[in-house]
Amino acid sequence: MALYRHNSELLSERRGIFGAVFKSLGQSEHGFRVVRRGRRFGRITKQRFSFWVFSLAVCFLIYWALLSIKMLFHGKMEGGISSLSEVQQETSGLSVLKQPRSKHRKIHHPCEVEFRASVDDLVEPKDFMNFTKFSLGYISREEKLFGNNLFEPRFGGHQTLEEREKSFYARNQTLHCGFVKGPEGYLSTGFDLDEKDKIYMNTCGVVVSSCIFGSSDFLRRPTSKQISDYSKKSVCFVMFVDEQTLSKLSSEGNVPDDRGFIGLWRIVTVRNLPYEDMRRTGKVPKFLSHRLFPSSRYSIWLDSKMRLQTDPMLIIEYFLWRTGSEYAISNHYDRHCVWEEVLQNKRLNKYNHSAIDEQFIFYQSDGLTKFDPSDPNTPLPSYVPEGSFIVRAHTPMSNLFSCLWFNEIDRFTSRDQLSFAYTYLKLRRMNPDKPFFLNMFKDCERRALVKLFRHRTVPSPPLSS
Repeated sequence: MALYRHNSELLSERRGIFGAVFKSLGQSEHGFRVVRRGRRFGRITKQRFSFWVFSLAVCFLIYWALLSIKMLFHGKMEGGISSLSEVQQETSGLSVLKQPRSKHRKIHHPCEVEFRASVDDLVEPKDFMNFTKFSLGYISREEKLFGNNLFEPRFGGHQTLEEREKSFYARNQTLHCGFVKGPEGYLSTGFDLDEKDKIYMNTCGVVVSSCIFGSSDFLRRPTSKQISDYSKKSVCFVMFVDEQTLSKLSSEGNVPDDRGFIGLWRIVTVRNLPYEDMRRTGKVPKFLSHRLFPSSRYSIWLDSKMRLQTDPMLIIEYFLWRTGSEYAISNHYDRHCVWEEVLQNKRLNKYNHSAIDEQFIFYQSDGLTKFDPSDPNTPLPSYVPEGSFIVRAHTPMSNLFSCLWFNEIDRFTSRDQLSFAYTYLKLRRMNPDKPFFLNMFKDCERRALVKLFRHRTVPSPPLSS
């Protein structure tokens, strides 16, 4: 009866038929066993139900935790910040609102370039090299300062700020421009070449050059069928490599022949690299082609991630002769202001942030301003170049600009896009009566000249420096 009363109290609203049934069951021993089984079955069912509810809740929480982590990680990889918020960064006292980066990369296409149909009718314009005239000499050796026991020779030398300032004047002068040796008895400062390679390089009047250091790329040969017989005979194609890269290329079946060639490339091995940073070492052949090829009148630089598929003489005619320019480089495909380039380098950890800030603050204090595309007097269509392709006439002004740009890379960071605009604007400002004819062409034209690939590996930036 107690059991019946207990159930009737719990289910007081359900008396009647159910009450009668439970009452009749309660009058027999068999009935009591049925009720006890019912209570036991209910208790087990509730336990299982609670278990599954708890399990589902745990799974749900784990799912959302993993999803949140994935979103956060994706945000850091894609934009450096979470895609759920906008972060305001402070760079050298300047507040810049940083937007989340799009999940889809922009696609950039080549555009049509109206090259001449053939090199057969090409003629260098009369008096083309009649640009600003002055004489440049280069410091080849530095003597140890008296009492300086910590002196260590450097490939770029030890340029003082006073020497740096004077070097921007377009006049007869002797300046630092790499290849600086120390006093007698000191070890080489680097970029050592075999004598037979030097002899060959001294014969080059027109040169196409590139480099691979640290096995960072595959060897990409120029498209032979696009290169005229004239250019194959008259243009030097030189690929600078270090011993590590040469060994890697050889293991892949790219072995230089008896004359040192792999296809059109003359392989020149560099020993004793001047910098630990492979990117900085790569700036030596990139900017100092007039030093490496002292007899050359023209040079074309292309990054090792590119395969040249246009005749070099057609390139020189189109970008230099036709425009009356002594230096040609394309604008960046996405960024046009140094402020944006600074943020991008820091966001992707391209270099030590403190070193970038030091360089950027120095440039601002010396007059660097933001790029203003609406200003009709802006001297360039962009302050950020896509420096993977450069076409040069080896004129005094072109050579001076190349030395000045290299010296900025030697002094500050190896990120040459940070120092391009400052170097150009300062050279222009300090020589108002001596023009420098720089052709900054469209990036889509650059893409029409070459086939682009990804680097095999990306050299690690020296974040500790």
